[in-house]
Amino acid sequence: MAEFNQSRQITIRLIIAIVFAIILVRLMTLQLFTSKYAKLANDQAILRKIVYPSRGIIFDRKGKAILDNVTMYDLMVTPSQLKGVDTFSLCRILEIDTAEFKQRVLTAIIKNSRNRPSVFEALLTPAKYAKVNENLFRFQPAFFLQERPIRSYPFKAAAHLLGYVGEVDSGMLKRSNFFYQMGDFAGRSGLESYYEKVLMGQRGIQYILRDNFNRPIGPYENGEFDTASVAGRHLNTYIDIEVQQLAEKLMHGKVGSVVAIEPKTGGIIAMTSGPTYDPNELTGTESRKNFSRLFLDAASPLLNRGMQGVYPPGSTFKPLGALVALDEGLITPDFGYACFGRYGPCGRPACTHSGGGHAANLSLSIANSCNSYYAHVLRMALDNKKFGNIEGGLMKWKEYMSGFGLGHRLGIDLPGEYSGYIPDTARYNKVFRKGGWSSCTIASLGIGQGEIQATPLQMANAICLIANRGWYYTPHFVKDIEGETKEDTILNKYRQKISPLHIPNDYYQAVIDGMEMVVTNGTARNAAIDGYAVCAKTGTVENYFKNKKQQNHSFFVAFAPKDDPKIAICVVVENAGFGSTWAAPIASLLMEKFLNDSIAGDRRKAEIERISNVVITPARIKYEMHKRDSIRQAKDSLQRKRTRLDTTAIGFVHPSTTLPVKQPAREMPQRINWFAILPADRFNVYNYTQPQQRTA
Repeated sequence: MAEFNQSRQITIRLIIAIVFAIILVRLMTLQLFTSKYAKLANDQAILRKIVYPSRGIIFDRKGKAILDNVTMYDLMVTPSQLKGVDTFSLCRILEIDTAEFKQRVLTAIIKNSRNRPSVFEALLTPAKYAKVNENLFRFQPAFFLQERPIRSYPFKAAAHLLGYVGEVDSGMLKRSNFFYQMGDFAGRSGLESYYEKVLMGQRGIQYILRDNFNRPIGPYENGEFDTASVAGRHLNTYIDIEVQQLAEKLMHGKVGSVVAIEPKTGGIIAMTSGPTYDPNELTGTESRKNFSRLFLDAASPLLNRGMQGVYPPGSTFKPLGALVALDEGLITPDFGYACFGRYGPCGRPACTHSGGGHAANLSLSIANSCNSYYAHVLRMALDNKKFGNIEGGLMKWKEYMSGFGLGHRLGIDLPGEYSGYIPDTARYNKVFRKGGWSSCTIASLGIGQGEIQATPLQMANAICLIANRGWYYTPHFVKDIEGETKEDTILNKYRQKISPLHIPNDYYQAVIDGMEMVVTNGTARNAAIDGYAVCAKTGTVENYFKNKKQQNHSFFVAFAPKDDPKIAICVVVENAGFGSTWAAPIASLLMEKFLNDSIAGDRRKAEIERISNVVITPARIKYEMHKRDSIRQAKDSLQRKRTRLDTTAIGFVHPSTTLPVKQPAREMPQRINWFAILPADRFNVYNYTQPQQRTA
């Protein structure tokens, strides 16, 4: 019996020893070799808080900060810790209902899991921030406040250039290989987007220790494991913010664009697109609502017409045609053409001048903008026997246009640039069949009409090439980057001189002399600037909407001074008539502002006010506005009609609690002009009978 008891004691001891050994091994494994539970413990005890860096500042050419950073706060939520939170009080502070609260939490879980902090409400207003911060202890540990640097724009200008910063979406997350995280902000357009890697800086991490109730109590290990955020680097640009502001003022109430470039560097001084908007509208708590409003605006204020608006360049194209003919030896500076109001060999185009001698040589043809001269010069280039046939001549002509920077993207440091269009043989063979077209068919190309499409940026750059006598730098905004190193290669292509054509300087000089005569005694006398020799070319561009001739676009290109060019400019005002009427005086004022840093004389200052107070709305935008208004009113009318039918139907009991207590008043017909808001030249006016209430 004793032996049996002794054996049983040994067995029990062995079992206890084995169990103890297993527990010991497991504890050693958990403590020494497994990090899973350590991570879970840390997640419960330590809050990992992202510290967002301040984005780099953008300065203009005079060192003025044209945007800045201000701090706002996001309210963050960790869904797994919501138990016990006073949601009713939080909803009251945020002015939302419980359904919206649940929807936001669900969205956070779907986007970023239950255990990771997500943005519950971004960019709290100062009033909401004060209330939340005061009561934050009631909503912890599920909620905390996250600092967020956002942009502010003290000059309220240059919206299309600077761009805006917005929250990253799923597409950006994937493209960045998940470098960004949900809730991060990044540049979405303009310089903010193009130079995102320079401006963004580096995120920091702050570890905060929590107590057994998950409340933050201080930095973990005195901040030993924290990582400081690194601010983004600054950009120094060629932008003159005062010229930019003046350009936006002059383009107020108009549709079009201004692009001004420094010819010797390719630095863009100003780029204005009309209509524009205050860039502050796309920051802060109202940014999404404002973006939706701007996006739906019939005038497309979000479109940067400086590099995305495409137009036939009209007569501003003629200096380029002259250079082609001179370089091919088809004409000399003394070449003249007898024009009597229309180009006779082809029957078109017509010319605004009919007196003899207005195109007696190259300079006069540019000064007086003779259409016949340049239709003839184009035909000489296309029918040049050196290239075999018209197809060979057209392709050579297109090669010249490409050298001038037309028909392809220039590579500006903004995303979304349009390439424009220069037609080739494939276009005309498709439209007219092979052999079915001649130089007369496309003679309008010589005066910048027809199928040619160019952006204001491309035309301003072409004028830089002429001003420099054959070379240019790719247009760009940024001059240098703060702390620039050899690894910063983003600006390299903008520092390479481009000489695409080898046209002799004498030919450039002949064209420039003609452009000077445009201002001294030609079509743009009102563009003169005291003390400076201005070289320019006006353009009056035909355009059509729904196959109906519209008011011409007003075009103007220029550079000054003649022998030491400091600014080249292109101005487009849609549906504004002659180039000398609106585009020329706008360009003249902007060039004077840049060259002198001021506008001299009361007469010139009064001209600024006169131009800025004029509203010119293109017919297509009026039509779009009328159409949207008519659709909206038709929908409202239909809704009102349905409501009346529901509430007055005989023998029908309306189930809705909104049924009026009293019987509706008797209705008498009133005849109104329902479609009066639509353009009278495109729609008949119908009479619609709408009930009018009157007392019995």
